[in-house]
Amino acid sequence: METPPRRQHREVIEELLELDGARVADIGCGDGALTRLMTRLGARVTGIEPSEGQLARARAAEPAGDEDYLQGVAENLPLPDASLDVAVFFNSLHHVAVEHQGKALAEAARALKPGGRLCVIEPLAEGPHFQANRGIEDETRVREMAYLALQTAFAGPDFESDHEFSYLTEVRYADFEAFRDGMIAVDERRRAVVNEREAELRAAFEANAERRDGKFTLDQPIRLNLMVRA
Repeated sequence: METPPRRQHREVIEELLELDGARVADIGCGDGALTRLMTRLGARVTGIEPSEGQLARARAAEPAGDEDYLQGVAENLPLPDASLDVAVFFNSLHHVAVEHQGKALAEAARALKPGGRLCVIEPLAEGPHFQANRGIEDETRVREMAYLALQTAFAGPDFESDHEFSYLTEVRYADFEAFRDGMIAVDERRRAVVNEREAELRAAFEANAERRDGKFTLDQPIRLNLMVRA
């Protein structure tokens, strides 16, 4: 298989999405890093996040502009109909319960204006970052089901075109502790597993990470789907 091009998330987002002046929802925004990035690129962004802990981190960060945050779930977005130019799932669709993934995409379609764009960026279940993280939670099935939900949505009446491509990105950490804490921040329920298996997880992290520019770096293959609201 041909190795995908090495890209940064920011350059891909800037290249594919017309953000200046756009009304955007960052669905599953986590600590708000992407929300702030898209705000700096000229968008009016609402970050939506179910986790109180992640939402608190997002709201505590230095604002990039007029971004705001709402607590909510992807399958029941706290947004009016046809209110968005762009909806983004960034590493978040596979975190939606499998039985709700289709509903989450239907909710994004409801909130998008005709001609609005849905951008879904998902990690593939392969590569060094996946292998290092697999001992915390094996996401092979949920990532496969998220892609199936996307294909089903594209075959339905809500979306009329699709652009898909893969690229390789780097995820950098200062040390194992930063990796461990980041994985817990995504889902607090992982803490018990991490505490129980920390030595094993550290070994997997050290076996898969490379030192680049003073950081521990894990490569992660990514799939991006860009869909247009009918």
